[in-house]
Amino acid sequence: MKYALFLGCTIPARAVNYELSARTVAQALGMEFVDLPFICCGFPLEPVDNVLAFSLAARNLMIAKKENLDIVVLCSACRGTLDTAASVLNKDTDLLKKVNARLNRLGLKYEAGVRVKHFGRVLVDYYGTERLRRLIRKPLDRLRIAVHYGCHYVRPSETQYAFDDPEAPESIDEIVKTTGAKSIEYVGKMDCCGGAVVGIDEEVAVKMAKMKLDHIAEAEADALVLCCPFCAVMYDKFQGTVAENLRGGVQYNIPVLYLPQLLGLALGLKPDELGLGMNAVSAEQLLGKLG
Repeated sequence: MKYALFLGCTIPARAVNYELSARTVAQALGMEFVDLPFICCGFPLEPVDNVLAFSLAARNLMIAKKENLDIVVLCSACRGTLDTAASVLNKDTDLLKKVNARLNRLGLKYEAGVRVKHFGRVLVDYYGTERLRRLIRKPLDRLRIAVHYGCHYVRPSETQYAFDDPEAPESIDEIVKTTGAKSIEYVGKMDCCGGAVVGIDEEVAVKMAKMKLDHIAEAEADALVLCCPFCAVMYDKFQGTVAENLRGGVQYNIPVLYLPQLLGLALGLKPDELGLGMNAVSAEQLLGKLG
C-alpha cells in the first residue's frame, strides 16, 4: 500500500492536525505515503478558467504518474478537482489539446492512468469495515458521533457511484461504526458547511454553520466527525465566532474531529500523535468520557 500523498494548499497552512493524524493512522495500518512536489490542485480557478485549472490538476497527475503511484487525498475539494480532471481529460479531446498546449511548455504531456482517492475511500476500498474492526484496540462505544460528509466527498457523482451514493452516503458512517461509536442521524446531515461562500459573504456562511451546529447540539452528539479542511474551518475554528455572534455567547463545545483522529483513538493511538491538542474546540471532555 503505497500512495502519493496530496495535501493541497489548505491543510499545511490550517489543518496540520489532519495531516498528522492521517500520517499516523496510515503508518499504523501499514500504508506508506510518498511526498512529491505537488502544486495547487486548481480548484479555485475552475469557474474562471477551466483550462488553467485542469492544467494544474494534470500537472499533479503527471507528477504521480512519473513515480508510478496513485494519489490519496485528504481534502475533498482537491480530490474532486483531480478526479474530475482525470475523467474529463479522458473524454474531451478539445480540452485535452488546450491542456497539453500548456503542459508542453514544461515538456509534459497528459497521459491517463493515475487513480485519485480520498483517504476515507482507501480505508473502505482496501481495508474494508470488517478488517478495520478487527484492528480496533480501544472501542469508542461510549460516543455518539454526528458525521458530516460535505459537498465534495462523493462528487462528482459520475466517478463516485461505484463507491457511495452521493445523495445518501454511508461510507464514513460505516467507518465510525467500526470504532464502536454510534453514528447518529440528525436534521440537515447533508447540508453544506458554508465554506464555499465564506470569502464572499462571511455572515451568510456563519449562519449556515450555525444551522448545522444547532441540529448537532439538539441531537446530543459527543462530537462531529468530518474529512475536509474547509468544513473544519467552519465548524471547529468558527464555532466560537458562531456562538459569540449568533447565540449571545452561549458556547456549543462540540469537539470537531477529522476522521483519522477518531479512528486513531480506536486503534489505540495517543491523542498527541493525532494532533488533538491542535483542534480549536477542546477534546478534553470527549477524552474524559472515554476514560
